Amino acid sequence: MNHIVAPSLLSADFGNLQRDIEMVNGSQADWFHIDVMDGVFVPNISFGFPVLKAIQKHAKKPLDVHLMITNPDAYLEQFRDAGASNLSVHLEACPHLHRTVQAIRALGMKAGVAINPHTPVSSLAGIITEIDLVILMSVNPGFGGQKFIESTFSKVHQLHELIISHKSPALIEVDGGVDLANAPRLKREGADALVAGNTVFASKDPVDTISKLKSF
Repeated sequence: MNHIVAPSLLSADFGNLQRDIEMVNGSQADWFHIDVMDGVFVPNISFGFPVLKAIQKHAKKPLDVHLMITNPDAYLEQFRDAGASNLSVHLEACPHLHRTVQAIRALGMKAGVAINPHTPVSSLAGIITEIDLVILMSVNPGFGGQKFIESTFSKVHQLHELIISHKSPALIEVDGGVDLANAPRLKREGADALVAGNTVFASKDPVDTISKLKSF
């Protein structure tokens, strides 16, 4: 399968958000990646429901929503109504992870689980057959533009092996510090989806950068 490229709107120009959404619509990108932060689980606050609904209005590609929030269960239906196609929650934020995943799927969305850089891949063994994707954080969550954590390569490989051994359908999505230099190796190690923020939106030609990320 060709890998997925998901530009992260956290790095877009919020003053020209519609323009940047339409740029992604017209590019080879596959998803819009949307980081939702509550200032509690991570030290930053980002999109709320009004902004998410505005994105939905203009986006012509699936919304890949990544919740970096406490108590995500209280908002699942609202995220579905705001346009989420994929909804990923953090393992570290969900004491009853199976129940949360089942609720996401029952609402008609694809269910993902995200893990922080310090969380071992083995912690996913009990849930890997129940989910549609895993987001491996390759930076500490909360802010864009951080340096890629090199140990992510081995985690992608480990996760790929876990998925194969359990015959899981889950995709591997890497989020944080992805660029044109590390993307080819991430794909070789088994990544199915690449989230790119600053690499896309800070480039001189974002459409061309997305095309290059798709070409590996």
